[in-house]
Amino acid sequence: MKAFLLYPDRDFDPTLLLSRRERGLRNQEKELARELEQLLPWNYVALCQDLELKVLLNTMARDNGFLLEAAMVGLLKGVTDPGVIAYRQEVMRDCLKFAAVVRQIYEIAIQALKGQRERHWSIMSRYPEGTLHQAVDVLGVFVASLKRLRAVADQNIDSFKSRGFSRLFAMLQAELSDDYFALIDQHLKRLKFNSGILVSAQLGRGNKGTNYVLRRPHHKRGWLARLLPQSEGYTFHLHPRDEAGAQALGTLRDRGVNLVANAMAQSMDHISSFFQMLRTELAFYIACLNLHEHLQKLGAPVCFPDPTNLGQDVLSFAGLYDVALAISKNATVVGNDLNGDGKNFIVVTGANTGGKSTFMRSLGQAQLMMQAGMFVPANDFSAEVRSALVTHYKREEDATMESGKLDEELSRMNEIVERLQPGSMLLMNESFAATNEREGSEIATQITTALMEKGIKICYVTHLYHFAHRLHRKSLPNVAFLRAERRPDGSRTFKLIEAGPLQTSYGEDLYRQVFGQEEAEKSESQKIALVR
Repeated sequence: MKAFLLYPDRDFDPTLLLSRRERGLRNQEKELARELEQLLPWNYVALCQDLELKVLLNTMARDNGFLLEAAMVGLLKGVTDPGVIAYRQEVMRDCLKFAAVVRQIYEIAIQALKGQRERHWSIMSRYPEGTLHQAVDVLGVFVASLKRLRAVADQNIDSFKSRGFSRLFAMLQAELSDDYFALIDQHLKRLKFNSGILVSAQLGRGNKGTNYVLRRPHHKRGWLARLLPQSEGYTFHLHPRDEAGAQALGTLRDRGVNLVANAMAQSMDHISSFFQMLRTELAFYIACLNLHEHLQKLGAPVCFPDPTNLGQDVLSFAGLYDVALAISKNATVVGNDLNGDGKNFIVVTGANTGGKSTFMRSLGQAQLMMQAGMFVPANDFSAEVRSALVTHYKREEDATMESGKLDEELSRMNEIVERLQPGSMLLMNESFAATNEREGSEIATQITTALMEKGIKICYVTHLYHFAHRLHRKSLPNVAFLRAERRPDGSRTFKLIEAGPLQTSYGEDLYRQVFGQEEAEKSESQKIALVR
């Protein structure tokens, strides 16, 4: 049985997201982190830091470690096939419409796996008979959970419209028929051996037993049959204190049930893997439900994006906002609009504290959420899929003083360039501002020009006026210029408008906010006096 909720033609490997307890990795945090890193992009730490994804992921997880892992892998390891994205969007729409049912299915999977853990026999499972009894015990729990899943499928198959859930429910109905459950119950009851174990064997070389076969137990005889004379058989009674005889008898029993024990253990593992797979794939959607419910309480809008194939240079949106900022402020925040179709380079300039970095974060968050198959924080959003998303943001000064800020920026850019794939998207926030205007502009020009020639889409927030102005004068059709809006009185709207760069970032506005209007006017008077 397959879940097929994340991909239309394959499963997500559930063993990648098993909890530490289930994998026996107690107190091995480094090993767990190393395994998780293999699933995530090489730059996932920078993405989480630059785009403030921890706020988003914690809201999705709600303090649940397994949901956090599922959200991280789902969000950071997106897909590049618009068809798979559309498939997940269908499933997501069903999840949003029937959230209670989806949470019920998820809880059934959790309880089934919990029942398996509670019935783990660490000592007895080393012996065939112990393995058999454990498998029968666990399968009893699994069958009860499968019956609950079948009931959910019967009740909701006509309501869910996505291909993922429709196929899952149809599979549950086809594979888990009433006759199947009746047969399973009959076998489980028989394998408890309430009337003892019946084993046949043959004598081999040296009078050693061979060809051990577990037989179906005889039917219980009624009271009338017991009164009739019986043909005598050979019987051996074991003395209660005969330990060697008990061990020999146990060996005979293990040989008899060995094949059945292996078959039952395989059946248990098969059904267990289905529940693990179901829980893992649903965990991502449950995390998305948590986020959606939180944004609904804030009154923040979301929409399902329209993904297009790589190479079409599509990027347009309305009301795009920073979801992490909305969660942190516990309120709706200002969104931005853009029609950037045909553009592969977006240059953002303008006043300080005008919303430039916030816009950059919102763009990166939306791109990741779209390629994960999620809804995005906007009224409308359309973009092409990108092979990877990479960020190059300014960092704090090196506390060890081993290198300067410019050296550190160039070193990180070198690492990015070595790992960039064709079709990637690069978000640059005030890169190369650690040096003078002229040198920084030259570095920015050479790097961005080379990257665009290789098909890298760039969004660059910068205060390098010479770089932005030189680019603006060329009037290139593939470059869009946005500027943080500033009113005449110095107030910010935190919206971006399509406009070219200005030579000032209005640093005096910040000075006025910090020191007050009177100090600002005094400073201006002193500046005029010095000029005279």
